[in-house]
Amino acid sequence: MLIVAGHLKVIDRDRYLEQCREVVELARTAPGCLDFGIGPDLVDPDRVNVFERWVGRAEVDAFRGAGTSGDLDGQIIGADVREFTADGETRL
Repeated sequence: MLIVAGHLKVIDRDRYLEQCREVVELARTAPGCLDFGIGPDLVDPDRVNVFERWVGRAEVDAFRGAGTSGDLDGQIIGADVREFTADGETRL
């Protein structure tokens, strides 16, 4: 399993999140996507939290293609997003 987690700093958080709605919808229906979320931070008004969970690397690469582009890229002014691999899980 591949987990992507972290945060972005963006210029206009509400606008950025609205523009990400379609990305979230597409990701959640993509083959191999177990979970995908982008949401506002409760404390920092310029921060967007990112969480993704995928079956593996091939599924992430197939979904992302060339990555973000255009207006979304122009709104990101900082990022700390990392990938983690896991070979097991426990449901709580």
